[in-house]
Amino acid sequence: MITCRIPRLALFITLMFLTAFPASAQQTKDQKKAEAQLRTVHGLVENKDEDPVPASVVYLLNVKTQAVRTSFADDKGLYRFSGLDPNVDYEIHAEHEDMTSSTRTISSFDSRRDIEVNLKVSRKKKE
Repeated sequence: MITCRIPRLALFITLMFLTAFPASAQQTKDQKKAEAQLRTVHGLVENKDEDPVPASVVYLLNVKTQAVRTSFADDKGLYRFSGLDPNVDYEIHAEHEDMTSSTRTISSFDSRRDIEVNLKVSRKKKE
């Protein structure tokens, strides 16, 4: 009687493993597909003379949730945001000292995954 239970237990464990494995593989495929659809926004912060403006602060507003992400322009004036939801509109602008850029909109209708938005800081910030 014991010998009969061991093969059944082994069969049960094997079946459980085989049915669980495809589900986890499918979940990984879904996750990869979702990650492949995320967007990246990057660009250059420059002044009115088109010179790079390092150490500028770039603000990215999620219009749906009102969450704000920030990024600092590097020593070449470049910034980058990644992992952005393609189904959400964003507003982006840059600031440096007492100067600001105009606010640009990144639309959810824009199907590009890699979006370049150059920002020009050229006007005084409103107090």
